[in-house]
Amino acid sequence: MKTTAYFRDVVRQKHPGIEEAWILQVMAEPVEERRQDDGRYALWGLVPEAQNRALRVITLEDRETVHNAFFDRGFLKARTRSHPSAPAVPPTP
Repeated sequence: MKTTAYFRDVVRQKHPGIEEAWILQVMAEPVEERRQDDGRYALWGLVPEAQNRALRVITLEDRETVHNAFFDRGFLKARTRSHPSAPAVPPTP
């Protein structure tokens, strides 16, 4: 896995519990992906081994070099607001 110096020196210290396999899985099959204004990519994925928490991975423009990775507490809430589920019971006429 290619990483920036920031990832190696800062992120690994701040978030030692995030496993490389989880990062690679999010990069391979993101649940959501956005290109940021600075050209980097933000990728999200759910990690079943971490109570199904959402992991956000930030890559450089090449989408291969990991710059940051952290659990995103607001992702599922924001996703629920932007993708509301259908009502459980259809409305009566």
